[in-house]
Amino acid sequence: MGQWTAYGVCVTAPAPSTTLPSRARVVIIGGGAIGTSIAYHLAHEGITDVVLLERDRLTSGTTWHAAGLMTAFGNTSSTSTEIRMYTRDLFSRLEAETGMSTGFRRCGLVEALDESRMEEYRRAAIFQRRMGLESHEVSPKEMADLFPFAQMDGLVGGFWVPDDGRVNPVDLTMAYAKGARNLGVRILEGVTVERVITTQGSVLERATGVRTSAGDIECEFVVNCAGMWARQLGERNGVVIPNQAAEHYYLITDTIDGLTPDHPVFEDPGSFGYYREEGGGMMVGIFEPEAAAWQLHGIPDDASFTSIPFDMERMAPFVETTLERVPVATTVGIRTFFCGPESFTPDHLPAVGEAPGIRGYFVCAGLNSVGILTSGGWGRVMAHWIATGDPGVDVTGWTVDRFRDWQLDPRHREARTAETLGKTYAAHPPGEQLFTCRGVYVSPVYDRLVAQGGFFKDVSGWEGAEWFAGAGETASAEPGWGPQPWFEHWGAEHRAVREAVGLFDLSFMTKLRLTGPGAGALLERLSTARVDGSSGRITYTQWLNEWGGIEADLTITKVAEDDFLVISSDNTRGEVIAWLQRAREDFAALGGTELIEVTQEQALLSLQGPRSRDVLAVLTGADVSGEAWAFRDSRDVSVAGIATRVTRITYVGELGYELLVARAEASALYDALLEAGEAHGIRPAGLKALASLRQEKGYRDYAHDIDNTDSLVGAGLAFTADLDKPGGFLGIDVVRAELAAGAPTARLVSVTTPTRDPLLFHGEVVLRDGVAVGDLRAGSIGWTVGGGVGLAFVHADGGVSREWLESGTFELDVNGTPVPARLSLSAPYDPAQRRVREA
Repeated sequence: MGQWTAYGVCVTAPAPSTTLPSRARVVIIGGGAIGTSIAYHLAHEGITDVVLLERDRLTSGTTWHAAGLMTAFGNTSSTSTEIRMYTRDLFSRLEAETGMSTGFRRCGLVEALDESRMEEYRRAAIFQRRMGLESHEVSPKEMADLFPFAQMDGLVGGFWVPDDGRVNPVDLTMAYAKGARNLGVRILEGVTVERVITTQGSVLERATGVRTSAGDIECEFVVNCAGMWARQLGERNGVVIPNQAAEHYYLITDTIDGLTPDHPVFEDPGSFGYYREEGGGMMVGIFEPEAAAWQLHGIPDDASFTSIPFDMERMAPFVETTLERVPVATTVGIRTFFCGPESFTPDHLPAVGEAPGIRGYFVCAGLNSVGILTSGGWGRVMAHWIATGDPGVDVTGWTVDRFRDWQLDPRHREARTAETLGKTYAAHPPGEQLFTCRGVYVSPVYDRLVAQGGFFKDVSGWEGAEWFAGAGETASAEPGWGPQPWFEHWGAEHRAVREAVGLFDLSFMTKLRLTGPGAGALLERLSTARVDGSSGRITYTQWLNEWGGIEADLTITKVAEDDFLVISSDNTRGEVIAWLQRAREDFAALGGTELIEVTQEQALLSLQGPRSRDVLAVLTGADVSGEAWAFRDSRDVSVAGIATRVTRITYVGELGYELLVARAEASALYDALLEAGEAHGIRPAGLKALASLRQEKGYRDYAHDIDNTDSLVGAGLAFTADLDKPGGFLGIDVVRAELAAGAPTARLVSVTTPTRDPLLFHGEVVLRDGVAVGDLRAGSIGWTVGGGVGLAFVHADGGVSREWLESGTFELDVNGTPVPARLSLSAPYDPAQRRVREA
C-alpha cells in the first residue's frame, strides 16, 4: 500500500493493477481530476469500454496538492461559466451516486477588489447573473463581516457569491473514479504510456492504440489528460500542446481561533492572494505577478506527489504583500510552506479537442490552475465530444489546433508561462496584452507600419497594427475602460475609410491554396454557398458541421479550374486547416487534392473606401470601372508594375479591393498605394478601425460574434446558403429545417446606442422591457452612425422576428448603468449595400 500527504492528511493509495486488456474503445491517459472525470462522464454517455491509465497513483501529478477552490465567479465567457457551474452542481449528485464525499462545502466566496478591478468584476457579475450565477455586490464592511480575518485597507468593495466554495481534490478524484468503476470503466495504476500508436490514412493519421510499460492496448480513441506531462507525450506523435509547469505557492498557518471550514473563501487579487480555512489554520495561496517556470526541458517521468523547494528569496515580497491582507496569519506562525507545479498554456486558455493531425487523438490539458473547479464540466464536454463528435459548447479559441510548433521552444515557454501565471490575478481592462515572445511573425510591410506610427498587438503570433499615431511618431497607450487619447487617431482612420480611402495590412490572415481535380467538388460539399462557378470570382461562405453549427467563416476564390484560394482569419487557422484535411480524407472519392499554406509567402493589403478605385486606377492599366470590374471579381493584374491578385471585396462596407502580392514585392506596393492615394486623402488604418467599421455594417467575426454552437439562420447568414446546389452541402438538412421553422429563437442582431459613452466591449447584458434576453458578442464606437455599435445574440421563445424587436423597449446593462439601445436585423450603416455593390 502506498501513502502520500495532502494538506498534512495521510491518504492511502490502492496497490497498482497492471493487468492490461488487449483492447478498449477509449484509453484515457492520466489519473487526475480531469482524466477520472472524463472516464466518469463517458460511462454516463453509455461508453463503458474505457481504460484509464495512470503512470503512478491517482492524483499523483498536480491534483493532490491543488488548493480546492470551487469558484464559478469572475468571467464573461459563457463556456467557462457553464463548465464551472456544472462542476459545482455535480458534486452533491456525485456524492449521492457513489457514497463518497468530495469534500465540497458551499461556504461561499468573497471577491475583494480595489478600484482597478471593480469595473471588470462588476461587468462579470452582471453577465453571470443572466446565466444563473448568484452574486451580490458588497461593501468593505460587509466583506469584513463575512471574513473578519482580513483588514480592508485599499479595498473599495467586492462580491459575495453564496454558492461557491471549496472541495477536496483527492476525495473528488476518488469519487469520480468510483463512479466510473461502478459503471464498468477499468482504472489501472502503475502503467506508463510511452506513446500513442497510429496508422496512416490517405491524408491523416488515426489513433489505433497506446504503447505502455505493460504492453499495447488497441483502441479507437485516446485522450491525453497527462497534465504537466501532456506536452511531452504529445510531442512523441507531433501533437503541439505547449503547456508548461510553473511554480505555485501557498502556505498554511497554525491554528487561528474562530476560523472554521464554514468561513468563505476570500480572494484578493490586488494582494495576489486567496485565503481559506485548512485544518484549523489558514491556507494562503499566492499568484505572484512575477512567476517562474519549472522543469523546462521536461517533467521527470518518475515525478510523483512533487513538492518544489520554497524560493523565499524570490517570493518574500509577494508573501509579505499577501499576508498584509490577513494580519492574524503573521501572529500564529506558519505550519507549512508549500510549492508545487501547475501547468499553464501560452494564452492562459485550456488545450482541448481532437489533435489536428491525428483522428481519434483527443486532448484535455493545460487547465491553468483551474483544473479542479472545471473538472466536471470538461469531463462532460469531452465525453460528449468523443461520443457524438460535438462538444456541445463554444470551444472556439480553446481547441488544441490553435497552437504552433514555435510555442514549444523552451525560451518561449519560460517567458510566456511566467507572464501568464503572473496575469492570473492582474487587472484585465481593455487593451491589456502579453508582451513576452512577441514578433514571431511580422508582415512584409512591418517596417512601413512602424514608420507610420503603428501601435501593435499580438495577432496569433503576428504583429498587427491597431491604430497609427502618424508618420514619425511613436505610439503608446495604456489599458483602460474609458475613452483614451488615441481614440482621435482611431476615429480619423474610421472616417477616412468611410469618406475617402484607407489602407489596411491584413497579411496575418490565413491563406490556403487547394488544387487538384477534386478541389472544386470538395469545397462545394463543405461550403454553404456555391463556390465552384466561373473562374475569377470570390465567394463569402461558411462551413457547417452535421448538426448545423458553424465551423468556419471564410472566403473562397476560384482562381482557375481546379485551383482555389481559401482565406480565413488568423485565429481560426488551425481549425480551418484541420477541417479541410479531415474533409480531404472523408471525401477523397470526389477527386485528388493538394493543400498548401501560403500565409507567410504572400502579403494581403486591403484598399478600402469610396476613393479606392481612384487610387487603384492610377497604378494599373486594367479597367477598374464598375462596369468592367464587378463586386466579387478577382484577377491577376499589374499594380505599380507588380504582379498582384486584385479582388473587389470589402469587410468594411465600402467600395474596396484586397491585393495579394508576393512577400518580396509587398513593401514596394504599399509605398506606391500610399503615394498614389495622397491626393485622395488616404490614411493607413488599423485593426480598431476595421472592428468599428465592420460592426457598423453588421459583418460577422468568427470566434467573436459567432461560434461552433451557432446556426446559419441564427447568425443571420442564411443568405449564403445555396439550397439548390447539386449535391448540397454538409449540414444542409439542418438549414432547411431551421428556415422552415420560421424566426429562430436565438438570433444575432445589430445594436446601436445613442451616445459613445459608456463604451461597449463584450458581454453587456441586453434587456427587453426590463428582462434579460441576451448579451453583446462585440461592441465598439460607431464613428459614422453615432453612438455605440455592436452585435448581440438575443433569445425569444416565440422567435426573434422583426416584430418582436420593434415591439419591445431595449436597454444594455453597461457596468450597472442602463443604456437605451436599438436592436435590428439590418445593419446600422448602409443596410441595402448600395455603397458596396453600386459603386
